[in-house]
Amino acid sequence: MALTSTDDEHDPEGQTTAVDRSRTEALLAGAETHLADLDAAEQRLEEGTYGRCEVCGRPIPLARLEVRPTARTCVDHAD
Repeated sequence: MALTSTDDEHDPEGQTTAVDRSRTEALLAGAETHLADLDAAEQRLEEGTYGRCEVCGRPIPLARLEVRPTARTCVDHAD
């Protein structure tokens, strides 16, 4: 009989495989969303609409774009 367990689902000393997978899936989903946001920002650049609020059409403040270059709205219309 072995003195150690290879069953990581019940290892009291560490995280479970399910937790690791869940965290990895969340990180992947976040990265995919960020890439889609970057692609959309690039499209707005090509169309000449980058930096304009999609709701009111006013310019998005430069400070907001510096912090969040993928912003689609001004601060007033931010989610």
